[in-house]
Formats: sequence, structure tokens, C-alpha cells
Amino acid sequence: MEAIIFIVRALLDVLLVTVFLLRVLLPLVRADPRNQLSQAVIRGTNPVVLPLRRVLPPIGRIDTASVVALLLAQAVATGVLMLLGAFPWLSTPGQFAALALRSLADTVLLFYTFIVFLYVLLSWVAPGTYSPAAALLYSLCEPLLRPFRRLIPPLGGIDLSALFVLIGLQALRIAIA
Repeated sequence: MEAIIFIVRALLDVLLVTVFLLRVLLPLVRADPRNQLSQAVIRGTNPVVLPLRRVLPPIGRIDTASVVALLLAQAVATGVLMLLGAFPWLSTPGQFAALALRSLADTVLLFYTFIVFLYVLLSWVAPGTYSPAAALLYSLCEPLLRPFRRLIPPLGGIDLSALFVLIGLQALRIAIA
């Protein structure tokens, strides 16, 4: 049963929730909407977001329909895992909501840990090359790395800001858990 829970968690938490998380983040970081990966995220989430957008107008740069779709995706993922017995202690709606929000926060932190790691790896392996994935990684990581770069100057040409971001993200994950 644990293997099934792992597979369902990987499909729902990692893939489904992450796609809706990208739908929320891409406009916030002003990622290029013509990027092939951005278009794939938008097209993949449109069936859920567009009906919600009729009811929920955006507030400034925040697309409330995408945020609600992200919360719904996380609630569905948590509900399916609950039905599979992943959370036997879960009994009240308050516990369900708290678990769903904690899982969403953990997914966001894990997502950013992964993309910052990929960003650093890509900068070592193929610096200065263009690809749609690299452009999207740059758009997502730069707003997070920029404040650290102002505080921590490069040492000997090595940018350590990503290391401090990764340490901070892991510390936040530990605090949430």
C-alpha cells in the first residue's frame, strides 16, 4: 500500500500541484508567455482556471483564479491521499485544511529547492546557452537569488547566493515539518 501512496503522491503532489504552482508563479516573475514550457503550463491548466476566472477577477498581478485552482489541486491531492490511508490520524476539517496548507508550503519550498539546484547545475554545465527550460529557470530563480546577491558578494568569481538560498529553503522546510 505504501508503494501506491508513493506513486499517487508523486503524481498528485509533485506533478499536478506543481503545474498549478507554475501557473501562479509565471505571471508573478514575469516569465515570457511565449516560452514553450510556459505555454504548456497555461494550456494544461486552462480547463480549470478559465471557468474560475469568470467568477474571480485578478487582483493586481495576482491571478486569483490560478491561486484558487492551486488550492483546489492541493485539496484534491490531500483528499485522495487521505482516502488511500496516508493520513490515518486525520479526522476533522480543520486538520485537513492545515495539512493541505502545510503540504502546499512544503511543495513550494521543495519546488524552489529543486529549481535553484537545477539553475546552479545548468550554470556549471552549460553557461550562457539558451533553451526554453533555462530561460524559465532564470525567470523563476532570479527574484529569489537577487536579494542574496546584494548581501553576499561573489568570492573569487564564485557566486554563493544559491548556496545560502538552498540553506534557507531547507531551514524553512524543517521549520514547517
